[in-house]
Amino acid sequence: MSTFSMESLRTLSNAHPKPPHIRFSYGTAGFRTLGSTLDSVLFRVGVLAGIRSKKLDGQTVGVMITASHNPEEDNGVKIVDSRGEMLESSWEAHATTLSNAPSTENFIEALDTLIRTTKTDVSKPARVVYARDTRPSGVALVSALEDGLSAIGAEGRNAGVTTTPILHYLVKAINTKNTPDSYGDDSEEGYFHKLGISFRSLVAERKALEPLLIDCANGVGTLAAITLRDHLEDSLSLVLENTDMSTHGTLNYLCGADFVKTMQKLPPSLANRMKPGQRACSLDGDADRLMYYYLDERGTFHMLDGDKIAALVAAFIVDLVRSAGLETEIKVGIVQTAYANGASTKYLSGRLPVKCVATGVKHLHHAAEHFDIGVYFEANGHGTVLFSPSTQQKMTKHQPSTPAQSTALKHLVNLTQLINQTVGDALSDMLLVEAVLSHRSYSGEEWDSLYVDLPNRLVKVVVADRHAFRTENAERRLVSPPGLQGKIDELVRRYEGGRSFVRPSGTEDVVRVYAEAVVRSQADELAFRVAGLVYDEARGDPARRPKEFL
Repeated sequence: MSTFSMESLRTLSNAHPKPPHIRFSYGTAGFRTLGSTLDSVLFRVGVLAGIRSKKLDGQTVGVMITASHNPEEDNGVKIVDSRGEMLESSWEAHATTLSNAPSTENFIEALDTLIRTTKTDVSKPARVVYARDTRPSGVALVSALEDGLSAIGAEGRNAGVTTTPILHYLVKAINTKNTPDSYGDDSEEGYFHKLGISFRSLVAERKALEPLLIDCANGVGTLAAITLRDHLEDSLSLVLENTDMSTHGTLNYLCGADFVKTMQKLPPSLANRMKPGQRACSLDGDADRLMYYYLDERGTFHMLDGDKIAALVAAFIVDLVRSAGLETEIKVGIVQTAYANGASTKYLSGRLPVKCVATGVKHLHHAAEHFDIGVYFEANGHGTVLFSPSTQQKMTKHQPSTPAQSTALKHLVNLTQLINQTVGDALSDMLLVEAVLSHRSYSGEEWDSLYVDLPNRLVKVVVADRHAFRTENAERRLVSPPGLQGKIDELVRRYEGGRSFVRPSGTEDVVRVYAEAVVRSQADELAFRVAGLVYDEARGDPARRPKEFL
């Protein structure tokens, strides 16, 4: 540890002491909790990001300060690896260990252990690009992060206030600059230029769609959507709503993708803005989730979630591959979790391979990499499409034999530019959806009619120890507590089209119960019966047993 000042590291660490009685945990979304408690975490993440960059021979890594769809008082931070993807999972444990060291001396000891166990050459350079969303707590947290970068001798690049997907884009663009795999210009302008030019090419000479209303969740997506609108020129008209980034408490409040998915209704602020037949979409607080919806001719709200997006996009890509004459060389697959609606799985299974994996973006992303073209979307609206390097090479070398093949191939190439392949990106995914709707000449209602969702219900059961519940088969079956899965199976058999699974939360002592059936009342009843089984199995207090549990 001789290439940076130990004295400086100690002094700066002392300026950012860990609060007692709080345990931090780095999960799929990084660290996420009340913003007021994260000062020490941001300092230590700055140090860790520098070490990670050194381990990667000085490649740039990213740090994003955001709590996504959480309430405004929360904040969080995650590290972005050099390919623009999530932090390598083995380093998540290092992040947790460093963040929980109770004192500066303990922190330095843990850091020394990390450097030795990962065999990191600390004489290597370190480069980190970082950004934040619009949360008020972000300003101070950036300062703590910068102290961490300074302590480890890392070169920092402040990308300012921007979306999470743009930060992921920047990391990959920086590390592929001046190489044959260049991902684009390493600037926000490069990101918007790439999206704008590919979208305009995809919809050229097609009938313009009706204006799209966008709920920006009063977050950083507002800034990005304003800039994107200019780059789209007259190819798509965007109407921006919920754009108040200055009033305290408005971020994600009664709006945004998570509100729409959870409440399954229109944000109240849009009630007088949408007209029958109109389509709209909601971003979340850092613009990495997307939820579509429309009002039918009677003015009734209909949600088009991640499952619906996946079905629309995957079927379109399969058709393009076939039309380009590449169906024998390029295989398209889709990745889902157990939360995907059974009707979507049935619809997709008849058209392309479907793989089910454990919940969490990292599982979906890695599974999608095994396909030539892998599509994944969680029901919550987070997802993207991955084109393997060999697939992109095949597309470059392919010689179309007809004008129709040439057109389809051009569209496929444009999709590789339009889609942010590093991470789920609400704005990129939005343009992808709009391009498909343009090509299919679909209204929201026609898109929705691809399949009819099975009624479903998600119930949360508070338990004393979530670790008592263990799963297998991509979280679709319980192996512990013993005997409980058999009781669930017995219940499921009583309901037409019944399906239910139970999985423990990754962050809190609750167990989530999902159920679906052909009829809404039966889906609800099945969910509450399974929830009752779980509550009783966990020896919940009978006096506090929720009355809806059957």
